[in-house]
Formats: sequence, C-alpha cells, structure tokens
Amino acid sequence: MAFGILPDGRAVQLFTLRNDNGIEVAITNYGGAVISITTPDRRGEPGEVVLGCATLQDYVDQASYLGALIGRYANRVSRSRYALDGQTHTLVTNEGANHLHGGLRGFDKVVWDAVALTSAKGPALKLDYLSRDGEQGYPGNLSVTVLYTLDDANQLGINYRATTDLPTIINLTNHTYFNLAGRGHILDHQLQMNADRFTPIAADSIPTGELRNVAGTPFDFRKAKAVGAHIGAEDEQLTFGEGYDHNYVINKRGSELTLAAEVFEKSSGRLMTVSTTEPGLQLYSGNFLNGSVVGTAGRVFDRHSGFCLEAQHFPDSPNQPSFPSTVLRPGEIYRQTTLYQFSVR
Repeated sequence: MAFGILPDGRAVQLFTLRNDNGIEVAITNYGGAVISITTPDRRGEPGEVVLGCATLQDYVDQASYLGALIGRYANRVSRSRYALDGQTHTLVTNEGANHLHGGLRGFDKVVWDAVALTSAKGPALKLDYLSRDGEQGYPGNLSVTVLYTLDDANQLGINYRATTDLPTIINLTNHTYFNLAGRGHILDHQLQMNADRFTPIAADSIPTGELRNVAGTPFDFRKAKAVGAHIGAEDEQLTFGEGYDHNYVINKRGSELTLAAEVFEKSSGRLMTVSTTEPGLQLYSGNFLNGSVVGTAGRVFDRHSGFCLEAQHFPDSPNQPSFPSTVLRPGEIYRQTTLYQFSVR
C-alpha cells in the first residue's frame, strides 16, 4: 500500500508480513525500515513492540534511525577515513570528526526497490539497492539485497547479501528500537547476552581496540538482569556512551548462526531472542531519544523508550587491524543472517 510521496516526487510503499500466530510486521521501502511489529502477549492480546512513526514525513524528519537498514558501514569509522590496499578513502563526516551509520545519506535515507514474495518459510519482502561508486565516499558499486521473512516459528529473519566491483568495506545492520511492553521505558526489561567481552570506547565513541572482559563491570549480562540495573553506575564507559551504546563480542566460532541475546518483559510475558551470524551485537539503550520524535498514537519517544540490539561487525574495524575484517572484494559475496524470534512465558 502507499505510504507517501517524497519531496522529489518518488512514491514510497508500505508492506505487511503476517503469520498464522497473530504476528504482523510492517516495513517501508524508505530506508527498509521496520515501522511496526505487533505480537501477542501472554494473554493473547496483540500489541506493538517497536518504536515507529505514523507518516513518511516523520521518517524523513527524524534522525534516530528508527527501524532502518544501516549501511554501507553501520556504527562508526574514526576520523571518517580508512586505508585499503595502500589507498586512503575519505568518507562523509556526520558525527564530530567521525563517520556514523553510512554518512549523511546512508541506506536509512534511500528508497529501496521492493518486491513482496511468498517464500518457503512464509511471507517475505525483498529489497534491492545499488550504492554507486563514490556514494558517501565509499569506493565501488555495491549491489545490496535484503530479504525480510516472517515464519510460523515467529521469527523475523533478515538476510543480507552484497557484491562489489571494487575493494570496499561493508557492515550492515538493522536499527529497530524494541519495547516489549509497548509503553514506558525499557529499563526493567531483563536482558541476557551471550558475550564474555565487549569493545570499550573513548570519549568520541570510537573503540580503543581492546576486547575487555565484562566480569565485574556494569556490562556483564551473562546472567539475565534488568537493563537499568547498573546503567547509572559510576563507570567511565557508561559516561562516554551516556548509558549502553557498546558492541559486545558474541561467544561463537566462525560465521555460524548463534544465539546472541534474550530479552524478557515481565508485565506482558513477551520474550525475544536474537540470533546472528555476525561477530558483534551493539546494545543501545536509547540514550539519545529526547522527546523530539512522536510515534504512532501520539506516543513521545523519550530517553530509554526503546533499546536496540544491532547485529554487526565491530565499530571502526577498518582502522583496527585486530578486529574481524569488513573488507569486501570483487568476486566475493557478503552474507549475513539475523533472526528476531518472539514468544511468551
């Protein structure tokens, strides 16, 4: 269905995936954004579990990356540049001296070609975008396909695929904000993460290169605890991030699909798990939501109204030789799978 018209006259569409268990996922091809997920609570009552807006113009105006696909490089690249094969590439600067989430016009701000499908697993939406050589400073024509699928196991799958004609870097993710209660803040949500280490940051949110053990720190979610349990602790890392805005190193080997996190919200009984092939998962506790964005039904998105669990490679990997590589070369295929699964208990 029609979602709106951009100022340049391009039409934007809205697609809805439904399964047999009462789950609905609405996605727009503007930024590939997930704008709504409704899923039953323990009483069987459907409710909204993500932060979303009512109109296309709301998405054009907001700067919080609500629900969007992020690229070419999710998270940060220090000093907006990196070297590859002896050549330095300069990217668009949009956060201090650094490059964030693909620049001023990342994948969250483009119109993707969209086709609704019926896959073997269930209803699906296929999105395609050609990021041309030089876009936001990146080399190479990058052809990207993202497939959203909703199955009857209540899994929202996001499968990414990309190829390039020149050596480049790539790090794709989805920036959906979740609130399993559908109201209030997320500080009481119980979070457990399959991660013994995280990547600490400097004051500008760029990783230091260290892989720090979470034991004995506010970043230890190896056993389930409330997101807000230690968010106010006196800790330099929490000060730098103004809360949690950090990449966790998932306990895994290689690129196999691995359970990365589990979140439970007591009042609704909703449980969400995140599994991914990626090595990292960014926990963001909605620290910079400030009430400037108004969502559906007039809901104001204040600080900690939602949280993100962004499956990714590590921030600033192109400038951190010890981090897993994010280089993609001609003839190679970038692939990633992330699953968000919903249930109750």
